[in-house]
This record gives sequence, C-alpha cells and structure tokens, in this order.
Amino acid sequence: MTELAVLSLHSSPLAQPGTGDSGGMNVYVRELAAALAQAGVETSVFVRRWADDLPAEVSVEPGFRVVHIEAGPTDLPKEALADTVEAFTDGVASHLAHRPVDVIHANYWLSGAAGHRLKHRLDLPLVSTFHTLARVKAETGDPEPSRRVDAESEVIGCSDVILANSVEEVAQLERLYGADPSRIEIVPPGVEHAFFSPGDRRGARDALGLGDHPVLLFVGRIQPLKGLSVAVGALAALGRPDAELVVVGGPSGAEGEAELARVVAQADRLGVTDRIRFVPAQPHHLLSTYYRAADVVLVPSRSESFGLVALEAAACGVPVVATAVGGLRTLVDHGRTGLLVHRREPEAFASAVAQVLHDPAWAAALGAAAAERARGFTWSTAAARLRRVYGDLATRAPLDCAV
Repeated sequence: MTELAVLSLHSSPLAQPGTGDSGGMNVYVRELAAALAQAGVETSVFVRRWADDLPAEVSVEPGFRVVHIEAGPTDLPKEALADTVEAFTDGVASHLAHRPVDVIHANYWLSGAAGHRLKHRLDLPLVSTFHTLARVKAETGDPEPSRRVDAESEVIGCSDVILANSVEEVAQLERLYGADPSRIEIVPPGVEHAFFSPGDRRGARDALGLGDHPVLLFVGRIQPLKGLSVAVGALAALGRPDAELVVVGGPSGAEGEAELARVVAQADRLGVTDRIRFVPAQPHHLLSTYYRAADVVLVPSRSESFGLVALEAAACGVPVVATAVGGLRTLVDHGRTGLLVHRREPEAFASAVAQVLHDPAWAAALGAAAAERARGFTWSTAAARLRRVYGDLATRAPLDCAV
C-alpha cells in the first residue's frame, strides 16, 4: 500500500470553504484525499495549525487523517505565511521520521517550497499541484512577490511530477516557467455527484425563499481576483428590474473587506442594492441548492487554473457564463454548456446572461449538456490516475536537481 504525505500548509480540508483564505483548494484537498484513501492510498494531510483548539491529529475517515503542524502564530495572515515554511518543513519531517511515506504531494507554492526541502532531506519523490501560478496572475493584473515566483520556478524544476488541471495550465507551465512537458500530468479535479446533480429549481427556490424572477448566482470568496464587481455591474447593465443576484461567500485575503465595501458602494451607486442578496459561506454540500435555484451562474474571475464553481454548477445542470481564461476555457464549451466572455466587462457579461434568459429552451439545453459533460469529472477517476502516478514514483529514484 502506498503511503502518501499531502502538504497543504495554508489551506485545511477541515476549514469552511468561502471564508478567510479557504476556497476551492480546500475542497480539492479534502475530496481528493478521501478518494485516495478509498482507493487504497494511506493519506496524511499536513496543515499548519491555524487555530489554538485544534487537536494534533484528526481522523477524517479510514486511511485519511489531518495532521496539524506547529509553525508560527495561529492567526497569521496569508501574506506572512512564507516565513513559516522552514518550521512547517521541520514539523512534517519530524512526523515522517516516525511514519515514513513513499511520496510527497504538495499543494500551492508554500507547500511546494516545503516539499522541495523534504524531497532532498528525505530522498522522496515530489508531486506538485500549484492551483494558481504567480506569473499567470501577473499577466491578468494581480502581481505576486518575487519570492513566490522564484519558489515556483525552483519547485517546477525539481518536481518529479507536476499536476495540471487542464491543457491550458500545461501551456502556462511550459510558456511561463519552462516546465518539462514529459513531467506534466493532466489530472482534472472531480465533483461529488451525490451532492451536485440536476434537481428541481422550484423546490430549490422554495427552500431559499426565492420567487419566479431571474436569479443570477455568484459563488466564491470576495476578493478582486474573483470579480464580484463585474457580476454586480452585469446585474445593473442587464436592464431587468426583476432580476436578482445571489452572492454566496465572504471576504478573503488582505483586500477582502475593502473589496466588499467597494462592491456595496458600487451596488448603491448603480441602484441595485435591493436586488442583491449576500449569503455567508455555506457548508460545501449545501451549495447544490443554490446552484439548482439559479438561472445562470457567473464566474467573472481574472484567472482560474480550473474553476470548481463552474464544474459544480454544470453538474447541477445550470448554464455558466465565465471569463474566457485558464481552465474555464476548456471546462465551459462555448454555446453548448455555457458561454465564455472575452471582455471582462459588466456589459459583456450582461449580454451573455440576457441570451440565456431570453431563450428558456436553449438555457435548458445548455444545462443538460453541462450536466452530461460534468459526469466525466469524478474524484474517483482522479484518485485512480494518481494512485498509478504515486505507485510508479515509489519504485524509482527521485529526480535529481540543484537545490
């Protein structure tokens, strides 16, 4: 049986997605670890202790445990976490000395930096998933510190396998980081179809207290990258006084609170405040009710390596209108499962939403095609592919590189 150490320094699978810095990566780590355990891979997820009352270990289910590592004060902002990498690395190494593993799988650049150190200290193969890339974010107006860029370059150069969510991410890794294509594996995330599947819209709206009017839905953390301001602008530009925008999620990151304040002021300025419903972050499995209640889901992100919200909405049979960036370009089949918007402007999004609302029969066809396409994305498939990757790496010497 393969023993796996998953590193997720800043993002715990036990945290509530949509709050603080918790989001799609939390879902990814939790669902993938559970699927790996069910596939026979003994999986330990190592997370920096982020609250004082957390136990040393949490057994989530057979074969899947979360280990909390002491690495700096629990209340550190994400921007300060780079300084905890050494302590986190030492803490994980201490655990692995007593319970050796065959492979390390790091998530995000912070964990990648720790994984790179552990790879050389323990002579173990390293698998890396980046989720977002600094140089991609810089191209779309969200520059990151050079420290992160340098760390990503080093980790990419020394990972035995680099996991990409889509062909678009493969191209970004090669173009921006010079990644060796022979070491890149495309393993897209999955969706839990037991929760996310088509359902009765009227029943979902009754449960949420929504009427028969058009409902636009935004799910995600409130930060500039995710583009809630574009969704609010689209609601105003739509010209449908009966339309409502439901926003599920909370402020995230250093700019989260300020972004929320800007959006609230924007809504007031545009005269749509009374047509926006802000909903706190919800337990992940409850999001399906919000998706099913919507006529259309908006994903106006500046960049997305994949876009779990778009996949979850599709699995629920709801058309998605998304920015034509990153993994969204391969996830959303334009004109068949949803619509891609090439100009990240409220008017462009409003025009796409209007097309969906204008033709209910076409909207239903989009939703049906989206649900059919989403059936091909499962966590068990991702786990099966990774089990083979891990097994192969465990039988050969790790890649040598200059540390």
